Amino acid sequence: MQLHADNLTVERGTRAVIANLTFTANAGEALLLTGPNGAGKTTLIRTIAGFIAPVNGKITLKVDVGDRDISELCHYVGHLTGVKANLTAEQNLAFWAKYLGADAARSIAERVDDALDAFGLLSLADYPAGLLSAGQKRRLGLARLIVAERPIWLLDEPTVSLDAASTTLLAGLIQRHIAGGGLVIAATHLPLGLEQPSYLRLGSTAPAADGPAQGAAP
Repeated sequence: MQLHADNLTVERGTRAVIANLTFTANAGEALLLTGPNGAGKTTLIRTIAGFIAPVNGKITLKVDVGDRDISELCHYVGHLTGVKANLTAEQNLAFWAKYLGADAARSIAERVDDALDAFGLLSLADYPAGLLSAGQKRRLGLARLIVAERPIWLLDEPTVSLDAASTTLLAGLIQRHIAGGGLVIAATHLPLGLEQPSYLRLGSTAPAADGPAQGAAP
């Protein structure tokens, strides 16, 4: 699996937030998007996810079997957690399990339990999501990564509201995902504690693309 952006230009309003950007990200890679506020990190994540159409250039995805759209193969977790306050933690994940598609080998209940356990939320399964702390809501929002398998994870500032222990937990799950051949593209201001990630720096102080700056420091 390979994701390639070719000469990508994206505008917000009348301003080109991203101009003539070319990069490649491969299966088994964590690509971290860095740069100052307003550099276009969120815009790029949302463009890859298909929420924003570029004014020039294109993003293509090569997969082993057949032609698949990126939106069919990706998880997108943005600034908002996507948590429904009036549902319990368990009910929130059951919704995502049904919405994102079932794993025929496991029941929804099994996948929900696995996701809650992976993010340390199993004891809060029956707790109303609206009463969870900010960090717990963030972990619940991220738990959709586990409740339904998708090879591409698009994460926008995933460590917001997370403490050090939860950030370490997330890093471990990302490492496991890429070790299994998954691809992670994450916009972040903070180190994620990953082993040898790649970096793409956005912003006027850097070239339009650092290419796939494999293993380089931001």
